[in-house]
Amino acid sequence: MTRYTRYVALGDSQTEGLGDGDEVRGYRGLADRLAEHLAVASPELHYANLSVRGRLASQVLAEQLGPALRLRPDLATVIAGMNDLIRPGFDAAAVAASLEEMFAALTGAGAHVLTVTFPDIGKIAPLARPLLPRVLALNEHIREAAARHRVTVVDTFPHAFATDARMWSSDRLHASPLGHARIAAAFAHALGLPGSDDTWSAPLEPAPPRGRLRSTGTEFRWIAGFAGPWIYRRIRGRSSGDGRTAKRPDLGPVLLHGEE
Repeated sequence: MTRYTRYVALGDSQTEGLGDGDEVRGYRGLADRLAEHLAVASPELHYANLSVRGRLASQVLAEQLGPALRLRPDLATVIAGMNDLIRPGFDAAAVAASLEEMFAALTGAGAHVLTVTFPDIGKIAPLARPLLPRVLALNEHIREAAARHRVTVVDTFPHAFATDARMWSSDRLHASPLGHARIAAAFAHALGLPGSDDTWSAPLEPAPPRGRLRSTGTEFRWIAGFAGPWIYRRIRGRSSGDGRTAKRPDLGPVLLHGEE
């Protein structure tokens, strides 16, 4: 097993950790959880998280790659593209080009890079069903770019767990604590960390069926509480990340969850 000492995470709200914590207590998320896995095996690990919610792939490239390279990581995660995918004018090749530029620069600097493919979001939010061709196109571009630069891909798309409602927070845009934990476990397995295995990919136990009335009410609450405000921000040209900066811009030691 390779021991990593400088882990840098690049991305948007998923890597920032939205859905796993809150604005008062702070967000944990997949990158923090992966850092904890790494720190168990390598207590000397230092970790930085440059991600900012709402960022497009091109913005992650423009704003985060330079600072990431200056931190000289030996391990990096790059997760971006979902914010592009759900917007008008989506161009899978252009999004993938931003990702590939980050893959090339980070691996060229000696870092082991990990990334993911995206699930069928139409199985998570029915209004997004028409976006499946976009998901398929972006995932194929990600796999091809990753292969060219020896980037490790955690391919979530084929797995049933990735679209299980319990993997997602109530806004259906961000992973739940369980979802963040699963992706962190997938990265840990891909890295061959001690104690990791392939159970991250196992389907969840069947959930109790929901009645039609309850399901309809859930859809209306989601539209009113999350989809509507998201559309309103887009109309105004605003982003959830306006005024935000990186959650952890400098490398620092990792405090294991539960430690004081």
